[in-house]
Amino acid sequence: MALPAPISVEDFFDPPVRTGATISPDGTRLAFLAPWKNRLNVWIQDLDGRLEPRCVTADANRSVHHYEWTDDPRWMIYLQDNDGDENWHIHRVDLDDPDAEAVDLTPFPGAMAVPLREVRNGTTFVVSNRRIPAHMDLLELDITTGTVSTLAENPGHLSGWLCSDDGALFATALSADGDLELSRWDRSTGAAEPIVRWNGKDYPLGVQPLILTPDGTGVWIGSNRGTDRTRLVRLDLTTGEETEMGGHPEFDLDPRGTVIGTMPSALILHRRTGELLGARYIGERQVIHAFDPDFQKVLDAVSTLSDGDLSHISSDNDGRHWVISFSHDRDPGATYLYDHHTGESRLLFQPFPHLDPGQLAPMRPVSFTARDGLPLHGYLTLPLGVQPTGLPLVLAVHGGPWHRDSWEYAIGVQLLANRGYAVLQVNFRGSTGYGKAHMKAAIGEFAGAMHDDLIDGVNWAVEQGYADRERVAILGGSYGGYAALVGVTFTPDVFAAAVDYVGISDLANFMRTLPAVARPHLANNWHLYVGDPDDPDQLADMMARSPIAKIDRIRTPLLVVQGANDVRVVAAESDNLVEGLRTRGVEVEYLVQSNEGHGAVNPENVIEMWHAIVAFLGKHLGGRA
Repeated sequence: MALPAPISVEDFFDPPVRTGATISPDGTRLAFLAPWKNRLNVWIQDLDGRLEPRCVTADANRSVHHYEWTDDPRWMIYLQDNDGDENWHIHRVDLDDPDAEAVDLTPFPGAMAVPLREVRNGTTFVVSNRRIPAHMDLLELDITTGTVSTLAENPGHLSGWLCSDDGALFATALSADGDLELSRWDRSTGAAEPIVRWNGKDYPLGVQPLILTPDGTGVWIGSNRGTDRTRLVRLDLTTGEETEMGGHPEFDLDPRGTVIGTMPSALILHRRTGELLGARYIGERQVIHAFDPDFQKVLDAVSTLSDGDLSHISSDNDGRHWVISFSHDRDPGATYLYDHHTGESRLLFQPFPHLDPGQLAPMRPVSFTARDGLPLHGYLTLPLGVQPTGLPLVLAVHGGPWHRDSWEYAIGVQLLANRGYAVLQVNFRGSTGYGKAHMKAAIGEFAGAMHDDLIDGVNWAVEQGYADRERVAILGGSYGGYAALVGVTFTPDVFAAAVDYVGISDLANFMRTLPAVARPHLANNWHLYVGDPDDPDQLADMMARSPIAKIDRIRTPLLVVQGANDVRVVAAESDNLVEGLRTRGVEVEYLVQSNEGHGAVNPENVIEMWHAIVAFLGKHLGGRA
């Protein structure tokens, strides 16, 4: 037996030939992302494919990932920041004039502007911190004229806005004691009339989703009031009462789109009417529940196209033409066009047609029990072509920590499996999608039981015979980078190598340097789970859980990768760690990417990083280069 032929880092991480396709509201055109000057840009093409596609965004500096059709066939909008600084601006593209340059509709220096909903009647609602960095105000943007009007100013305690088509405004807020409130907002007086309150400790990322019903009398929300799981309910905006919508009896409403903006929303809505068609739930894999009988027929028809999970989905206004992509552990992002009138479908593209699914490794759901009895779940990917015993193991830790690993095409995992590594992903306590108790079991457990869960996962893999205890590495980004640093400071004997990507080394400094717009909203997440650095007693505990305070314990080979423009985990988090190690004469590899932020976007930077990771792990764990 032997490993399959090596697949190059470039073959894995070069831009996809096409991805992110959606259909225009009138059903005549497709839009998709494809390379232009080695950057993903938006392209459009007529639905029947008779005309050659053309690039309409032409950004040669940084890949585009977020775009939207508008209700006017002339205009399209997309979001772009500046080298990863997350100050998003809304740009307009004129589809009728191929030579016209994109127009920045929100040219607010040092501020972000993000649309709240799709463009209707030529306008969209926008939240922006252009007035005060910590306050997100509500604006209205006219796409055609570029006119920006202020609808409401945030007095400081508001966390979000909802706007109905008839002009009614609603605001979400964090109360003084940490509860979450939804209120009706009086635009003329700025007064808030409370509608409902939730225990903030049950919602570390706020109540999500929170979407107005088309008639404006209610909102669809993900609620765990009185239950362990997050279920879909309709909240009456007059009475504040919650009515369960039905769905899945055991699984949580899928939370992933709340954390990762490029993932699909938990709710699937009708393109024209906004009515609820379906909802996504998550267990080992995704389950979609249809609330509309006709949408159930669409699901039944497209489910025959792939054995993967339904990912991004869009339709025209009439619900005839559907563009469907699938998430699959070994067949990334196959995208189809389905005609609901004729029942016909055809493959539009595969993002990486050069990759053979038969040469990629399956991702298997696994479960085990933590040392304190908590059930834990995750995924194990084993390399093809070799006996699955005594393998070098990479423990890959997800970020957040209020996120989760899923059954999906994970490029880095596939690269590592192709190099001969077993890869274990553990949804440790604090991960979402496993109920409220599993999430809240992480309170006060940074560098504690959360890390024990990871070590218990390593022990499980060794006891099952999959992993060689002497050849285990830990790798992660953001919170996962923090976990890697905890691994080499709190449990240095477990790991033969560690990779920290944009990870937190100093919990107090991390919270103090978060973007101003994020700092007012930490009560139910970072302050609850870790502590408030302005409280001396809590600060002492935070420092005891910070790797920067224990760098004298580091003897494990360490690779650190940092985006210079990261506004979430600032470069000082890595700079200070590396400087402290080098002052002690400890060798550490350090890669700083000057034009990236909290997650590399441009292909050459992603490729550079993974070449460094592969070489580093090969040196210390013995996998192939």
